[in-house]
Amino acid sequence: MHFAFFLKIYKQNNDKKILQEIYDHTFRQVELSIREIGYGDQSINKKMKDYLNLFYGMIDKIHDWDNLSAESRASILQKFLDNAVNADFLADYFEKYRLNLLNNTLNSYIKGVIKH
Repeated sequence: MHFAFFLKIYKQNNDKKILQEIYDHTFRQVELSIREIGYGDQSINKKMKDYLNLFYGMIDKIHDWDNLSAESRASILQKFLDNAVNADFLADYFEKYRLNLLNNTLNSYIKGVIKH
């Protein structure tokens, strides 16, 4: 969910190549983690497809996050988080996270991690 907000905020005003590298690295790490668990190639492809569909579903639902009511935000989180007992708290948390992303540059998060 964090990564969906991250991409939503920074995709508009930043270098697409850097964001693509971050995206590729993130999902490469997910794939490697699945392999380490011991899944076979066919299972990995299916799992990655499921994860990507879930991720794009998150991005789609949070597209208008800043225009949604607190109840709608909580509802979105309940859909994606199995144990969202305190969805109102999480909706407030992700709104603060979104505002934090808006108030910082992409470079402030990747400085020292990626060499330009």
